[in-house]
Amino acid sequence: MKADRSSVAQQASAPLEVVSLVSLGQHPVSGRLRRAEQDARALELCLALERQSAPGAVSLSAWHASGSEIVPGSEQDQALRGYLGMGLEALTLVTPDALGADPLKAADSLKAADQPVIDVWPLLVTRLKQVAPQLVVCGGQGETGEGSGLLPHLLAESLGWPLVEGIVAIESCDGAHLTALQALPRGQRRRLRVKLPALVSVDSAAPAARQSAFAQARRGELSSLASGELVHDAQAEAFGVAPARKRPKRLKRIKATSARDRFKAAAAKAEGGGGKRLEGVSAEEGAAEILKLLREEGVLR
Repeated sequence: MKADRSSVAQQASAPLEVVSLVSLGQHPVSGRLRRAEQDARALELCLALERQSAPGAVSLSAWHASGSEIVPGSEQDQALRGYLGMGLEALTLVTPDALGADPLKAADSLKAADQPVIDVWPLLVTRLKQVAPQLVVCGGQGETGEGSGLLPHLLAESLGWPLVEGIVAIESCDGAHLTALQALPRGQRRRLRVKLPALVSVDSAAPAARQSAFAQARRGELSSLASGELVHDAQAEAFGVAPARKRPKRLKRIKATSARDRFKAAAAKAEGGGGKRLEGVSAEEGAAEILKLLREEGVLR
């Protein structure tokens, strides 16, 4: 009984290990790399939890999983330093064992050859099993790569942890349970109490991240840590990736002859009376009407 009480007291005195997973973001207009919005909001929640807890009660670390070494001064390096500017002293780069021996040689070899697509979630699973934190916080969806939003689900399934999505605030954490607010449709919120260890993903409705300080971003350190074997994503390597193109909006032709008629046609509100409502018709009749409309609009010729 004394041994059990001492172990419980030791766990209570130990700091809460919190890991914030961050990734490379991409500006929607310029396409330049930056810190990801949802990951920055997740890190902001972790910093708020550390600030509202007692000194030394929370041990916060940020990880970025990469299939290749980040070259100092590169665009990737500048983007990741945006997280350091939020108040972190260091950021850990979780890389494969094959690239962790000599970062400079690995970076030079990757410049000459085509970089393969590497699955990073097995690296995170290996590292999380080694460190065994109580809480892992990440964004709901990445801005680069596949952006499928499956990373939290893959990590939670591999670790056997509960996953809570759509978190907008972390109210408290006593080392055994986490109390957080979850975003619901129409602006509603739901308070949840989750048993630790757990993995939570942050919603876009979470508080905006603080501005990154330039001096702190320069002082921060990016350290690489080999955490597993390199795993290729054969399916992703077969994907054809191309920039998305915004399709032009089809405009209604104006057949007015005078300037007055053209102005009235441009200022007039779109009317919805040109459609045809079908009720109680068969599938063949409905398909025939749709085909007729497509031909009238010029979609089918």
